[in-house]
Amino acid sequence: MFTFIYNVILSSWDMLQQASIYILFGLLIGGMLKMFLSPAYVAAQLGSGRFSSVFKAALLGIPIPLCSCGVLPAATSLKKQGANNGATTAFLISTPESGVDSISITWALLDPIMTIARPISAFISAFVAGSAENFLNPPDRDKRPTPDLSCPIDNCCDGKDCPPKEHKHHHGLIEKLSIGIKYAATDLWADLAGWFFVGILLAGLISVLVPDAVIAKYLGGGLGSMLLMLTFGIPLYICATASTPIAAAFIMKGVSPGTALVFLLVGPATNITSLSVLVGLLGKRATALYLISIAAVSVLCGLAVDAIYISLGISAVAAVGQAAEVLPGWLMLGATLLLLLLSIRPLYSIVLGWFGKGDGCGCSSDGCTTDHGHDHSHENDKDAACNCGSACQTTVPVQIQSTTTINKNPKI
Repeated sequence: MFTFIYNVILSSWDMLQQASIYILFGLLIGGMLKMFLSPAYVAAQLGSGRFSSVFKAALLGIPIPLCSCGVLPAATSLKKQGANNGATTAFLISTPESGVDSISITWALLDPIMTIARPISAFISAFVAGSAENFLNPPDRDKRPTPDLSCPIDNCCDGKDCPPKEHKHHHGLIEKLSIGIKYAATDLWADLAGWFFVGILLAGLISVLVPDAVIAKYLGGGLGSMLLMLTFGIPLYICATASTPIAAAFIMKGVSPGTALVFLLVGPATNITSLSVLVGLLGKRATALYLISIAAVSVLCGLAVDAIYISLGISAVAAVGQAAEVLPGWLMLGATLLLLLLSIRPLYSIVLGWFGKGDGCGCSSDGCTTDHGHDHSHENDKDAACNCGSACQTTVPVQIQSTTTINKNPKI
């Protein structure tokens, strides 16, 4: 038993070291997107155009690091600001399936082909689903978004009484960078840390526990193995970052890269909880299109990826983790220790939750769909910044652009 636990920990530690530097890089980019990506401009682009709005929304979601639950409030905000159903659907798919953090870790743990195939497949599935929705239910041409021009840093301006030319002098570049880094290291990583370490441990378990012969027999490639992966991945809740080490462990055991890609696409984009919320947000027909499009495109992209590997004569098993091998050992160890240091607080919150002393979910955004409660109210200070905690539920309208407002969203 001791030997088994030791081997699992050793395998998980090795994968953690390979991934840490890329996770930190992805978090940094995510923080910068939060500071410099204008939600007003985003919302204005997604309200009109049957297919152009879908294209923009699918493209927008690719770099933003949000899980399938965390993306729900962001998408709801976009919809309230005028995004049509097709654009909202596309954003809901491409965002959790990809992100700068998951792209970085894909490069570290898998190989360049998968690093390219993953965001492209996410874009295709999002565009197909969004286009199908707008084709069957064309958006109202007269509907235009009402963008929120509030300051994304501290709400010092509402964008109406404070002209943009005046507001641009309120915050310097250094302040924006520091707030972006703080956001990445706290809020953004808090949303990902718990599930990421679950993924790392599961990857270690798969590497040690699952026999190669079983994987090769049932998931070695082909349509049957991909359909089997669909049934496994669709109800599962896991973020794009956490799914990557599991996919790497699958590939090392003999799973075809195309089958692993199916898992990377459907695992982060679908789960029972988010699908139930989508029925209320988009309706039953749009939710059905959402699920069918993801499943169909994932399998088709998986078959295409397998064909690419075969045509190029590349072994996915041999290529896994090679990107991380170019980094010096001291840098990988340093990045790992820094990531573990950043993880102390969110993991501590999760442990407290196990004993009934916290919300226990580890998330910091209102994207969490668990039921959190607080014993205080913000009825009299709706415009004030809230420091009560990650899951505070208030009556303040959802905003997608503020890092200090009550409802914090980890990406936009």
